Amino acid sequence: MIDMIRLEHNLHALGYEVHCFDTGSEAADYLDSVIDQQSVGFAGSVTLDQIGIYDRLIKHNKVYWHHRAGKGMSIDELRKKASTADIYLSSVNAVSQNGEIVNIDGTCNRVASIFYGHKKVYLVIGMNKIEADYEHALYRARNIAAPKNAKRLGVDTPCAIKADRCYDCKSPQRICRGLAVLWEKPMSGEYEIILVKEDLGY
Repeated sequence: MIDMIRLEHNLHALGYEVHCFDTGSEAADYLDSVIDQQSVGFAGSVTLDQIGIYDRLIKHNKVYWHHRAGKGMSIDELRKKASTADIYLSSVNAVSQNGEIVNIDGTCNRVASIFYGHKKVYLVIGMNKIEADYEHALYRARNIAAPKNAKRLGVDTPCAIKADRCYDCKSPQRICRGLAVLWEKPMSGEYEIILVKEDLGY
């Protein structure tokens, strides 16, 4: 059973700032109010797309997101700009109730930016991403989030056909290239976890 209060307590104990919201819309209102006149990098994230935060932040910030190509900038250039932005926004593949945060990545720009390089990182997490322990969080990242993302991206991998589980494939288009786990808040930079009591993303 998901215990948001316990998770919030554990994340605080691990050094994160934490805010909880009932809806993605409320979370977007909050982020829009606290991120202003900054350079902002976006990770590839269905969650961020669902809450509509890009369209709001771009009105009063410099925002870089490779899912929304900028004028005269390639996807690689947008990723590089995002990696050096003041603020970085992402979601996660899974989080345990103990506070371990798990991500699997293909290009690995997302996990790199979550780990280092920004003044502040915001991680927006829907309640569907919360698991009882690390083992279940890792299982979720590998067998639920990754296959669904593979299907969404239309890659040629076994998991993309049914989006049912990881097949540990050797496909050139495999999106599971790197595993990253945050055991605690990294030493450098500020980190804020945005917990949302709705299902968001994969």
